[in-house]
Amino acid sequence: MRKSCERCNKALKDHLYAYICVHECTYCKECTSQVKNICPNCSGELVRRPRPPMNQQI
Repeated sequence: MRKSCERCNKALKDHLYAYICVHECTYCKECTSQVKNICPNCSGELVRRPRPPMNQQI
C-alpha cells in the first residue's frame, strides 16, 4: 500500500486518510473530494482504503 497521496504527496498515516480505486491508485481525502471520488488515472471509483489485518503494520 502506498504511504502518500499520488496527487499532492501528502503522507497517509493509516487507512482512515487514504482512498483507493480498483487498481490501488492512492489519494488523500482532500484530493479525493477535489476529483469527486473518480480516479484521475483510470476513472475508477475512489473509496476509503480498507483496514489492514490487525497483525499487519502499514
